[in-house]
Amino acid sequence: MSETPTIFALSSGAPPAGVGVIRVSGPRAGAALVTLAGRLPPPRRASLARLHDGGGGALDEALILWFPGPNTATGEDLAEFHCHAGRAVIAAVEAALGALPGLRRAEPGEFTRRAFANGRIDLAEAEGLGDLLAAETELQRAAALANAGGALSRQVELWRERVLGLSAEVEGVLDFSDEEDSADLPQCFTWNIAALAAELREWLARPRSERLGEGFRVVLAGPPNAGKSTLFNTLVESEAAITSPIAGTTRDVIERSVAIGGVPFTFIDTAGLRETGAADPIEAIGIDRARGALARADLVLWLGPEGEGPVNAWEIAAQADREDFVAKPAARFTLSAATGEGIAVLKTALVDAARAALPKPGEAALNTRQHARLAEAAEALDDAQHLSDPLLVAEELRRARLAFDRLIGRATTEDMLDTLFGRFCIGK
Repeated sequence: MSETPTIFALSSGAPPAGVGVIRVSGPRAGAALVTLAGRLPPPRRASLARLHDGGGGALDEALILWFPGPNTATGEDLAEFHCHAGRAVIAAVEAALGALPGLRRAEPGEFTRRAFANGRIDLAEAEGLGDLLAAETELQRAAALANAGGALSRQVELWRERVLGLSAEVEGVLDFSDEEDSADLPQCFTWNIAALAAELREWLARPRSERLGEGFRVVLAGPPNAGKSTLFNTLVESEAAITSPIAGTTRDVIERSVAIGGVPFTFIDTAGLRETGAADPIEAIGIDRARGALARADLVLWLGPEGEGPVNAWEIAAQADREDFVAKPAARFTLSAATGEGIAVLKTALVDAARAALPKPGEAALNTRQHARLAEAAEALDDAQHLSDPLLVAEELRRARLAFDRLIGRATTEDMLDTLFGRFCIGK
């Protein structure tokens, strides 16, 4: 069998930077250290060294680290060069590594994929790591960190152990099925399955992790000249939407994603809702899109006449600074985007509403793939508790175990792994 290629890549930020970390993983990582640094330093201790290429040419003065496998991030021998992160320095060190036999540049996500293949992390932890790398808000970071740290994986293992215990009970019944007193499953068996299925359903009812990436969708709606675009610009803190006293200025849906208090939001400004004639088909298209945005909203801020907004919309009495301002007796918020009146209170309420709808900080959240696998396990348990034949019950429990195995990566496909690790950066 051919030797596993040793891979290398810049694992820190793009140069120029203060320090550039070049990571090397594989069976020739130690040899790479010896060639460039002239020696193998003590394991897991930073050491200063002058780096030279294969021809003896000076490259840089850097810190080097040596991590012998298998107790490393990738499960393989691993070396790191902490270089000065100028573009020329990084390029020279990478060129020297690439010239060594058995070394090649890493592909996107290849370090993490090797960690998965070598049992250092499971699939759910790898997905959490990918989400952590893409996190842009505090809420995203906390949720991704929980999954990357194995919170979901540990929970799945506990569920799997309970299913294994139930399977052992079924096997015991099947082994002694010739004995009349042992032919039936105990009544508590069904209760235990029902309790586990209910626990899975609770997890399935939680908000999914994708909601953190999309953000809490807030649509600003109302008739023309209601102050939607001015409020929209205030909430996203930019002049994203054109404001004008001319009715129908906003003719399309405008979206902006921002973070408020560490919570991700997507604010949507919409065309003014009114009846349009055949002479203005463009505005009519904008209004149709506005109605579509209302249907997909997590929350609607209604700036129109009181009581005419969608069900559960927040009544907003906007433009409180204007001389012709008309108050709303039942307004949830009275504000002026021009003067800032009521804006801080509105933002606080929006953050509270979003936190209630999004995954809780630090709580493991399921993505679409994980949700589907957990739903398969829950369905198998639901079916099992309504069966009396031990053989059929055993098959449903096997289905549940298989779903758990697929969730954490014990049983998976190469295509799915290619898709997952392909979204990682090259140095990870």
